[in-house]
Amino acid sequence: MALSYKSRRRWSLIILLIGLPLYIVAAVSLVNFLGRPPFIVELGVYVALGVVWALPFRFVFRGVGQADPDADEDEAPK
Repeated sequence: MALSYKSRRRWSLIILLIGLPLYIVAAVSLVNFLGRPPFIVELGVYVALGVVWALPFRFVFRGVGQADPDADEDEAPK
């Protein structure tokens, strides 16, 4: 099921405004649960978790910053 442009924009806002802060809290909690590893290991965990969160949502974010492809030329923002 393909999402329309407007629904992808809405979902991207929900993911960025609600999901990402929750994910950050979970990532920091995970690192604290590990017992504060050495700096290099901690940095590696944060970098890995920073990349991993976006992989399932690639299809939502793809093309969101572009103009609506379904809009007429008269309605497109300039």
